[in-house]
Amino acid sequence: MIVDCAIYRNGRRTEGPEDFSDALDEARAGGGFVWIGLHEPTEQEFSHVSEEFRLHPLAVEDALKAHQRPKLEVYEDSLFLVLKPVVYEPESDAVSSGELMVFLGDGFVVTVRHGEGAPLAAVRRRLEREPELLVKGPTAVLYAVADATVDHYLEVAGELQNDLEELETEVFSPDQGGSRHTASRIYTFKRQILEFRRAAGPLALPLTRLAETGTFGGAVPFVDEKARPFFRDVHDHLTRVNESVEALDRLVSDVLSAHLAQMSVRQNDDMRKISAWAAMAAVPTMIAGVYGMNFEHMPELRWTWSYPAVIVVMAVLEVLLYRLFKGRGWM
Repeated sequence: MIVDCAIYRNGRRTEGPEDFSDALDEARAGGGFVWIGLHEPTEQEFSHVSEEFRLHPLAVEDALKAHQRPKLEVYEDSLFLVLKPVVYEPESDAVSSGELMVFLGDGFVVTVRHGEGAPLAAVRRRLEREPELLVKGPTAVLYAVADATVDHYLEVAGELQNDLEELETEVFSPDQGGSRHTASRIYTFKRQILEFRRAAGPLALPLTRLAETGTFGGAVPFVDEKARPFFRDVHDHLTRVNESVEALDRLVSDVLSAHLAQMSVRQNDDMRKISAWAAMAAVPTMIAGVYGMNFEHMPELRWTWSYPAVIVVMAVLEVLLYRLFKGRGWM
């Protein structure tokens, strides 16, 4: 589905002809560019766009099927960048990722969005409010899309940091640290970090190529050389994100280890308590078992004070055992 299509000249939006070919010719003639935005297009819908803009078949296939890692591909007539925006859902404390493909060429930008996480509408509005940036052409769109995606990474990393602090509080709480659901929550949280890492980690190499001219065999075509400092800034933000993700992953592993250690300590405490109560129960059981054998020649059976004496002995032994176990922290 085509979400938006417009021609931009001198940093200003102008409505162009409906036919893509005519729009591209008009944009190039006037020194501007055409920006087409699509959301989860079908093969039939995208075929017309790919033909008019001469997009490479491999890139078209990636854009239609999605499920790609972040990457940057350079073709003869276009540049192809894959981004994976992430969304934090506060209701379920979950991280989900979408996909955003950007085709960049001579006088055109084509963006293809899969999922709901791509901030394209906000990026377009932002650029239209900043004509001094939009006048830079398709490179400005590429920068703005990458910048918005990475900035949202920072927000999601902050939300995950808050969730981790809640997990730490739960694990080290005397009341909830032994909850049977804590381990599953930690594991689920680790899965969210893994989803985040898959989105942010591989993006470092494409941004490096955009930021550093001369790296990997020369400058990236279709990208203005003057935009390199801006892409370096985005790369710096992404480095902060990846460092935060690595720190979160290490911390959640430490939290899981601490939780398992606490569970082991609690199990040992429980076993000591069970053993102490079993020992206290064994003493009267043993004494009662001896006097329950019904032997005929047992002098104590005919003694008047034998029953009270046995009860007193049991009570004294129970008190001594209780004090012994209590002193050692077993009870």
